[in-house]
Amino acid sequence: MNRESLILKLTQQVEPWDIIVIGGGATGLGIAVDAVSRGYKTLLLDQADFAGGTSSRSTKLVHGGVRYLAQGDIYLVIEALYERGRMLRNAPHLTSNQEFIIPVYTRWDIFFYSVGLFCYDVLSGYLSLGKSRYINRKRTLERIPQLQPDGLRGGVVYHDGQFDDSRMAISLAHACLERGGVLLNYFRINGLKKNDQGKVTGVIASDLESGREYDLNAKVVINATGVFADQIHMMDDPGSKPTLRPSQGVHIVLDSSFLQSESAFIIPKTDDGRVLFAIPWYGKVVVGTTDTPMDTSEVEPKALESEINFILNTVGNYLVKRPKREDILSIFAGLRPLAANPGKLSSTKEVSRRHKITLSPSGLLSIVGGKWTTYRLMGKETINRAIKAGMIEKRKCITRALLLYTVPIEFSNRLKIYDHGASEIGKMIELDRELGKPIHPTLPYTKAEIIWICRNEMPRTLADMLARRTRALFLDVRASAEMAPEVASLMAFEMGYGTKWQEQEIEKYNQLILNYL
Repeated sequence: MNRESLILKLTQQVEPWDIIVIGGGATGLGIAVDAVSRGYKTLLLDQADFAGGTSSRSTKLVHGGVRYLAQGDIYLVIEALYERGRMLRNAPHLTSNQEFIIPVYTRWDIFFYSVGLFCYDVLSGYLSLGKSRYINRKRTLERIPQLQPDGLRGGVVYHDGQFDDSRMAISLAHACLERGGVLLNYFRINGLKKNDQGKVTGVIASDLESGREYDLNAKVVINATGVFADQIHMMDDPGSKPTLRPSQGVHIVLDSSFLQSESAFIIPKTDDGRVLFAIPWYGKVVVGTTDTPMDTSEVEPKALESEINFILNTVGNYLVKRPKREDILSIFAGLRPLAANPGKLSSTKEVSRRHKITLSPSGLLSIVGGKWTTYRLMGKETINRAIKAGMIEKRKCITRALLLYTVPIEFSNRLKIYDHGASEIGKMIELDRELGKPIHPTLPYTKAEIIWICRNEMPRTLADMLARRTRALFLDVRASAEMAPEVASLMAFEMGYGTKWQEQEIEKYNQLILNYL
């Protein structure tokens, strides 16, 4: 990915784009990949970085939703389970089969969760990741040594998927570019273009780096901006009513010593009616999440102290070693763009987790809601809606079996997340062993990775590199801050910037990390 060449391609486009997608998160990228793989001329613009918002702050799960099964939302569960299977098959370099254990303390718990998860297995059909089963107390504690043994009868084992969300976003961006699409980060939408009949015919956008404004025409404009969807709706119709009920989900990251296991565990019922996960991820433990209704949408949401304490107290009740505030390595918050009926915003527990696609009288196509697991389906259904409305010619969706990796992968290699870049990074290290040494002793990232990312993945800021191209910020805030100067220096050299850029980026990054502490 080279931003300068993509901007040149943008300026050389004479005919209208078939599709302009606003938003570079899971939904927007899924739509762009679907569109370009069908042969439509596709452009995607995001006001920040790819997956810069909610899409990089998930629970890192590819799942059907055991909670939705308990709520009786069978259709949503079936839909997500099938998409889970396809996602693990199409992106094996970024996904994995994760074992989960539900600790059980009564005979009723054993029966209830065993039956429920048997249904979960059946609903997944031929895309099942493994059979659920009950294991006794001894085997449960062997799997998760740090689990509180008092009153424990055993555990119910089941399987779901795990992944790296922002790396998946970059993989989708690559897939789109390889098929002729154009994707640009740090491009803000200033307004929608309309013809004399009031129909949307394109967008007015500006490059936030150069300040240059672009007049862009398209047959279809798709609003896939997540929690900011209503802002685009207001551009289309200043009198439009809210369509979203934002909900904040907070996660904390702990050292692996709090779990000491490759298995995850799930607390099936918390005080607020949600489930809580404790999941091994890149050598750390991710614990979450919460469900807090929010009145506003922020680019960088901040966890509330009440949310942090809730997670610490809840997971602490299930662990031998109770985590304390000072044990937290990172805290991250994301806003779920839950779809609600316009003007009738209910509590977040009453809002469906399924996506919702709408077409305004002006022809603006919007999608809100949904989750990472169903990104492919959301892309398919959005493009199909545009076809049904007669906005573009009919072409068949092919993403069901669209592979997101390009070369055979050595799956024991940590560098597999870079797909074809793994061998290129390996060759860099062979030529210069210094490039293969970790930049920080507690994180795995090397100089070679930073250099390769600069040359291939279009990071524009230090935060792009440390939060999303690598996951340093999410794994250990303090360690990421300590490696920031060296990373900024490497980036500046590769991107042709001077010391002033480095100083500014380090200062901005030090301000950003306050939200993660």
